Amino acid sequence: MGIKVLVVDDSSFFRRRVSEIVSQDPELEVVGTAVNGAEAVKLAAELNPQVITMDIEMPVMDGITAVKQIMASRPVPILMFSSLTHDGAKATLDALEAGALDFLPKRFEDIATNKDDAIALLQQRIKTLGRRRLFRPAVRPQAAATRARTSIAQPSAPARTGIAASASSQALAERPCSRATVVARASGKRYKALLIGTSTGGPVALQKVLTQLPANYPHPIILIQHMPAAFTPTFATRLNSLCKIEVKEAQSGDQLRAGCAYLAPGGMQMMLERGGSFGRIKVLAGKPEMNYKPSVDITFASASKVFGGDVLAVVLTGMGADGREGARMLKTAGANIWAQDEASCVVYGMPQAVTNAGISSKSIGIEQMAESILKETLHG
Repeated sequence: MGIKVLVVDDSSFFRRRVSEIVSQDPELEVVGTAVNGAEAVKLAAELNPQVITMDIEMPVMDGITAVKQIMASRPVPILMFSSLTHDGAKATLDALEAGALDFLPKRFEDIATNKDDAIALLQQRIKTLGRRRLFRPAVRPQAAATRARTSIAQPSAPARTGIAASASSQALAERPCSRATVVARASGKRYKALLIGTSTGGPVALQKVLTQLPANYPHPIILIQHMPAAFTPTFATRLNSLCKIEVKEAQSGDQLRAGCAYLAPGGMQMMLERGGSFGRIKVLAGKPEMNYKPSVDITFASASKVFGGDVLAVVLTGMGADGREGARMLKTAGANIWAQDEASCVVYGMPQAVTNAGISSKSIGIEQMAESILKETLHG
């Protein structure tokens, strides 16, 4: 029997189309459809699906409310369908905050230029999420606290807010993890920049890490998150409202500054070049043949030429192997490469790629990642 899928959408055409695509894969099985969030909550309890595809805007009960109720009672991996608009971006981030694990554009032509590729991508996303197990109910996240500007000299433990609060209350591993908490020891190395690359599960993981960095963090931070162009401005604004450091969507010509995180624009490629105290950013149009826009490989590779080995590069949760070759170039230059561990990943693809290739020196749980980064980069 295949992975059981519940399809939720108020459009009969879209329900039928998604159901047809799911049913084409022998590893997937549509066990039911729902026309609104309230029906989705009811059928989720009755049918025990392994994955739910969820629309956001629906009558009776919207998708975000449905996600909150489902995750509070019986956690299930949920894939959201979203419009590529400002409002769609905000709603999708709200859905991730509520407990959804991944999202795709609702218009299939926005997923891939080739119809068959779009179908294969949807099927693969569902299968990947269907292999996860959420074993603890989510707790409704608290409202984000007003951002406090905390110094390195007196670090304070930030309250968990927004996406991070939701993610911390639910387990993303296939089974409970009983391993002891491990924080990486400082190597004594000196750094000029922190680089982080991620994809599926990245919005949650990035917030967990970045909200714990102090306002006067002494290095620039480069963020590469696989995300559509319409989403990155909203995501950067949300992170900036929650973090003590500054977070902005990167623009060509930006001079890198300490304590500022630069998010690669969706649909583009972000490169680093020499200039100013730390370097500067160059944003280029993403070539159609590139699988990832932005690409972790491209940004990491450019960083190896600007910073050499004076970099800590971290690969977080994500599907595929983007970041492996860029990390290899950084490691050859003398950089330190870390990966998120399997147990705390939504998808152990990108971190696994650098780990299996022998590129990463440490695998660290997402709960310990920020503390490990601070110990490594502040006290070298």
